[in-house]
Amino acid sequence: MKKKVMKEILETGIYLLVVLLLTWALTTFVIQRTRVKGTSMENTLMDGDNLFVDKISYRFRDPERFDIIVFPFRYEDKVFYVKRIIGLPGETVQIDEQGNIYIDGEILEETYGKEVIRPEFIGRAAEPVVLGEDEYFVMGDNRNNSSDSRTEVVGNINRKDIIGKVWIRIWPLQDFGVLKHQ
Repeated sequence: MKKKVMKEILETGIYLLVVLLLTWALTTFVIQRTRVKGTSMENTLMDGDNLFVDKISYRFRDPERFDIIVFPFRYEDKVFYVKRIIGLPGETVQIDEQGNIYIDGEILEETYGKEVIRPEFIGRAAEPVVLGEDEYFVMGDNRNNSSDSRTEVVGNINRKDIIGKVWIRIWPLQDFGVLKHQ
C-alpha cells in the first residue's frame, strides 16, 4: 500500500514538473501576455485590452510595415511599449507640417492614424530620420497622444529589442461582466 501511494506521489510530482517546464518554455519563447495601459494605440487597441504577443515569428522572418509590435521601454524595467511599425531598416522617414508621413520621399498611404498629426507632435521627424540596418520607426495610432519614435525618449527601435508581434487582442474581462470594479 505504501509503495502504491509513493508511486502515485512521484508520478504526480513528475507530471506537475513537466507542466511547469512546458508553461515556462511557452511563455519564455513562444507567447507573452501583456496589457495595454494608455491611449497611444486608440482606436486600434484600447486602454485595458489584453494582448497575446507572438514571440517566435520574428525568429523566422523580419518585421513588416504596419505590424503592431511590443518592445521594452529603455528607461524603466518591466514597462513595454506597443506601437505600429512605420519605417523599415535603411529607409528615411519624415513628417511635413500638414502631418503627411514620407518614406524615402514618397507619401505613406495608410489609414491607421486616429487623426492628422498636428505640427507640435511631429517631433524629430520634422527633419529626415535615416534608419540604420537594424532599426525601425514606430508610431502609436493615436498620433497626437503617443510617445514613439518621434521623440528622443523612444527614438528608433533596434531589431534585437522587439519582443514580438501582437497576435491576439482580448477585451478587458470587465467588459464581459467577469470582473467588476467597486
